[in-house]
Amino acid sequence: MTEAEVLFDKRDGVGLVTLNRPKAINALNHPMAQAILSTLREWADDDEVRTVVLTGAGERGLCAGGDIVAIHTDAKNAVAHGVSRRDSADSPSGRFWRDEYILNALIGNYPKPYVAVMDGIVMGGGVGLSA
Repeated sequence: MTEAEVLFDKRDGVGLVTLNRPKAINALNHPMAQAILSTLREWADDDEVRTVVLTGAGERGLCAGGDIVAIHTDAKNAVAHGVSRRDSADSPSGRFWRDEYILNALIGNYPKPYVAVMDGIVMGGGVGLSA
């Protein structure tokens, strides 16, 4: 059994989001973005959550950005299958970017205090999750 890549907990009025890929410095992938987006939408109307706190597992940083291994694999698969650039919005990477930007917009307009613990490396998608 593998551990979840994002952990969610509600405790004493705090909705805690923990990025849980420490070996990859918590690099953000599409399933993680979708899970965070879904949970933040739920918590926006949840009276048990007064503040959201984002942290990262491990000692190296909050988030190294988007998962470039997944993006590279998607690009290689697209080339191998003859997918053109105009089809890229419907690719796995295109859907990831779309959902990540929707998530960033939600965070930027979140109706409750949103705190990111930016300790260590924070790049790319980690900045989007933090700001």
